[in-house]
Amino acid sequence: MSFSDCLDILYEDNHLLALNKPAGWPTTHFDGTDETVDRLAKAYLKEKYGKPGNVFLGVVHRLDKPVSGVLVFARTSKAAARLGEQFRAGAVEKTYWAVVEMPPSGGRKPPEFVHDSGSLEDHLLKHDPTARVEVVPADTPGAQLARLVFTVRGRHDGLTWLELRPHTGRKHQLRVQLASRGCPVYGDAKYGSGRAFGPAIALHARGLSFLHPTTKEPVSLTAELPKPWRGRFAPLLATRPA
Repeated sequence: MSFSDCLDILYEDNHLLALNKPAGWPTTHFDGTDETVDRLAKAYLKEKYGKPGNVFLGVVHRLDKPVSGVLVFARTSKAAARLGEQFRAGAVEKTYWAVVEMPPSGGRKPPEFVHDSGSLEDHLLKHDPTARVEVVPADTPGAQLARLVFTVRGRHDGLTWLELRPHTGRKHQLRVQLASRGCPVYGDAKYGSGRAFGPAIALHARGLSFLHPTTKEPVSLTAELPKPWRGRFAPLLATRPA
């Protein structure tokens, strides 16, 4: 089997490689032995272009292991530097889709998602011993501001389908901000979900827009939903807000 058969390529030129990352795969290698998306992408480029030796692939952003969707790599060091700067400057527009569990009715405080749109703002702090991130008071040492805007795309049977646009890029930001309001991402046991969704959580990097690192032309990428979404959430995905 060719490595190209293992990848859902969204965009490719001499400077960039973008793909639709499957859930359950780490973006890049740290200390584990799991196969990673960047290794697979390097093998694909090596095979396709017959490159000898090591293949350069710059990791300019990451998706959590259980998250699917648009993932972009740089194929040159110049592209990596320029695209990395766009991410650091908040100049990359990110769109995520999430399915969240709604708390039982009758709670003391209804979640913001009873409205069709809005924004969430919190201060987050990573807790290293547990590899979790928590919402903390703004004056907590080391706390980082996290902000996102949301739109409700559908509701069905205790689940809500959200479109999320983060304005910051904190670790686990979307997962934590949603869970802190009693609305964990479906399948995200780490942050309180009681549902199973295989190796995935119901968080998908739907779109990414940025300026090409060399041509400066706008690039907009969209990743189709994984098949398990269409089976598990078919009634929800068929709805729209009232």
